[in-house]
Amino acid sequence: MQKSPQKARIGVLGENIACDFLFKKRFKIVQRNFKARYGELDIIAIHNKTLVFIEVKTRTSLRFGTPEEAITPRKLHELVQTAQYYVILHPELPTLMRIDVIGIMMDEITEEVQRITHTENITS
Repeated sequence: MQKSPQKARIGVLGENIACDFLFKKRFKIVQRNFKARYGELDIIAIHNKTLVFIEVKTRTSLRFGTPEEAITPRKLHELVQTAQYYVILHPELPTLMRIDVIGIMMDEITEEVQRITHTENITS
């Protein structure tokens, strides 16, 4: 299923906001939008000697729930598989790793950020 141009634009905007947010928290961005057979990793970063895979969910309304609620068990499984594949391809990166989620709520009209949440280590 392909995203509408508006949803795709909001998604890219959310990822850019997330990168700025992570940069301020001293994360080093390694790669963005890594695609594999299993799925996609929005942001890959290093923080405190830990390889961090970050899923970004951006919403302009709560009509379909909070951004974080979009991480279903199936989506989490895809993230884990894709992260494991990425680690195989990049053995030079830290061996400690985790998966985080950044949820962004934006105003539907102005696209101003209303709230950013950062949940670390969603697999434990």
